[in-house]
Amino acid sequence: MHDDPFFGFDSYHLTLAVLGLVVILARWVPRLVSQREPAAAPLMLLFGATASLLLPEVTLLPDPRSAPLAWELASELTVIVALFGAGLRIDALGPWPRWMPTARLLVLAMPLTIAAVAFLGASLAGMTLAAAILLGAVLAPTDPVLAGDVQVGPPHEGEEHPVRFTLTTEAALNDGLAFPFVYLGLLVAAEGTGFVDFLTDWLLLDVIWRIAVGALLGWLGGRALGWVLFRLPSEAPLAETASGIIALAGILLCYGSTELAEGYGFISVAVMGLTLRRIEEHHQYHRRLHDFSETIEHALTAVLLVALGTMLPLLLGALTWPLVAIAVLVLAIVRPLAAWISLWGAGLGRNDRAIVSVYGVRGVGSIYCLCYAASHIEFRDEAALWSLVALVILISAVLHGFTVGRALEHASKGGNG
Repeated sequence: MHDDPFFGFDSYHLTLAVLGLVVILARWVPRLVSQREPAAAPLMLLFGATASLLLPEVTLLPDPRSAPLAWELASELTVIVALFGAGLRIDALGPWPRWMPTARLLVLAMPLTIAAVAFLGASLAGMTLAAAILLGAVLAPTDPVLAGDVQVGPPHEGEEHPVRFTLTTEAALNDGLAFPFVYLGLLVAAEGTGFVDFLTDWLLLDVIWRIAVGALLGWLGGRALGWVLFRLPSEAPLAETASGIIALAGILLCYGSTELAEGYGFISVAVMGLTLRRIEEHHQYHRRLHDFSETIEHALTAVLLVALGTMLPLLLGALTWPLVAIAVLVLAIVRPLAAWISLWGAGLGRNDRAIVSVYGVRGVGSIYCLCYAASHIEFRDEAALWSLVALVILISAVLHGFTVGRALEHASKGGNG
């Protein structure tokens, strides 16, 4: 008796089959108990974890702690497509006072969250200063990928309730604005106590220059793509016949160009989406562009979530009680309290302010930030960082995913009162 080479049990094909089964089940099972849009994200994580326990050979991506590059590239592409789509969804930028809650969340709530999380990491888990800063930068921004259920509707649908508008614009911009603190964590790790001598360079380059370049090139990229799509040639504009692939091409061009210019590509693609949406804003091509990019985003997200699910038993195996305490504090106290304080007097009613404060979803953006840092320097607390981030994403996906529908229905009924 010998193994037949033609009928071997290939783990690669088994992995593909499990991936397909998990995605289908995650989208289908919720409809058996609810008429709302299915909360697929937490189920993909949970079903992926179950599959890995039952079939240990199922592995979509390698262990991110030892091979972060594959995770970095996959999460990077997912995030930039999601950021562009978030910008593209905004039907109207004005009136400007509607941006006040977003500005408060970006300028006040996010730094407060970073500082609080860094303090928790250092005090409760005994992390180094570098790892604690990185933890704050990784967990502070809300996620444009998993936060799709709390964002505004597609172009021309007009579903721009203040809660949805605030959560959408916050998620579109805060990944890029958190990145200076990722660089600060890397700087502290590399220079130790000597990092103080480099703070001016960090402020000028990583904060001012990179943010400004990202915003400028995103605006130029949106204007240029709009010109190509809608204006030239005027007799046969590309938008009349082009498929959505032009969106992906434009995203990659804008993102890559910005990174080459030492700017924040995450900011550039979000600004690009906002800018492009202002050109021929009533043209139906914006909806086609959005739908195409959203399809790509959903496909990439499904693969990443199932992959993370298969890694959860491994990553969570390094958890300690201090790490569990930090995860609970981040989601239950730190983010809600920081956002609630920052939104004081920002024009949101009590109910809407509470919803915005609570629904700061964590997800794929955190994976990318951690992978980026891990691929540039080795942290002593890297295993603890991965365990904590994985747990925060899991809890956030489950709690937010299963409650967001009812919460937003309440916000819509309550308005701003």
